[in-house]
Amino acid sequence: MPLAVYVLGLSVFALGTSEFMLSGLLQPVARDMGVSIPTAGLLISAFAIGMVVGAPVLAAATLRLPRRTTLMALLAVFGLGQIAGALAPSYGVLFASRVVSALACAGFWAVGAAVAVSLVPVGARAKAMAVMVGGLSIANIAGVPAGAFLGQHAGWRAAFWAVAGLSALGLVGVAALVPRTEVPTGDDQPRLRAELRIYRDPQVWLALAATALSGGAVFCLFSYLGPLLTDVSGLDEGWVPTVLALFGVGALLGTVIGGRIADAHLFGTMFGGIVASTVVLSALALTAHSPFAAVALALMLGFTAFFTAPALNARMFNLANAAPTLAGATNTSAFNIGNTVGPWLGGLVIDAGWGYPAVAWTGAALAGTGVVATAVAVRVHRATGSSRIIATSADSLEEAAHGSAHHAAHHATHDSARVSR
Repeated sequence: MPLAVYVLGLSVFALGTSEFMLSGLLQPVARDMGVSIPTAGLLISAFAIGMVVGAPVLAAATLRLPRRTTLMALLAVFGLGQIAGALAPSYGVLFASRVVSALACAGFWAVGAAVAVSLVPVGARAKAMAVMVGGLSIANIAGVPAGAFLGQHAGWRAAFWAVAGLSALGLVGVAALVPRTEVPTGDDQPRLRAELRIYRDPQVWLALAATALSGGAVFCLFSYLGPLLTDVSGLDEGWVPTVLALFGVGALLGTVIGGRIADAHLFGTMFGGIVASTVVLSALALTAHSPFAAVALALMLGFTAFFTAPALNARMFNLANAAPTLAGATNTSAFNIGNTVGPWLGGLVIDAGWGYPAVAWTGAALAGTGVVATAVAVRVHRATGSSRIIATSADSLEEAAHGSAHHAAHHATHDSARVSR
């Protein structure tokens, strides 16, 4: 695996720490800002909304820019967003800083994912994405618990300052180690209209639905894991960073194992991981009053959620082989649609007075719907025998010149007859 892929994973560590650390800071933020826990939880949705909007918009806007320069600029904006959050005098300013940071984070994910898959063979795409997702897993092991610890002992603003420092380190790493690429010209130049053709394929939409539902299921519960542990399971607030770290340990294990098997067993990895998340969330809803069960199931949820992640990413890149930037951006948006809807639905459940265990049931329902979407995707894939892939820009120009009415198609990589991603 090229060293640059690991550098991208390290940069994602900073981004992921900021994205998810609020799950361990909701209580101090809510107290300081004078808002309710569900209202503080909307800061998680704010970040996700910025990711949803930012990924495709920034991917399209930077399509013809040098990728390394783009990554550095996005990390700089992200760091400034963290500083603004650390200095925020009000909830509204903090909310806005989360959206700005998320826009930069989304752009980095989209461009970084395209860079990562471009540096490896087709058969190693899931492994490359596992390295990037691994940065997110390590953020959950170390960054998120550390942010919660800082929030409890030095104030939640200290966590934002720490992430600003991490983003500066990431910027230096990208500048030093990510290879410099020239802007393509002529027939090799990326064309937005050609890349937009991925959205004509129904299999793309099924893949996006599976990603959104899988992410929404997990983060519906994860966003309120801290209050569930203290208010339902009866753990002291000081235990929250430890349990978040265990979630991260599970996430890292899931990423490593899922990344190793996803290239060979794409659909099986997707199906197995989402089914397992459904089971774990249901079990947590039933046993949340037991501290031991809640802690153990938090670890298992991290595993099942991130076991699926490399496969979900690789599936999208296989479907949209000739549009890697928009493929990465679109899948990032889908994941964060889940990240937006999940915490929002969880907040509605809490406001309705149904309690934190009902949030786990809501996550289980989302995951179950994701299982259905994956099953439909398998059926469609088997029925068509191959995935329709968008043409390259050169193919598009050649077709236009000859007045062809058909789009170029490529065979999807050998996930064909297996139900095994």
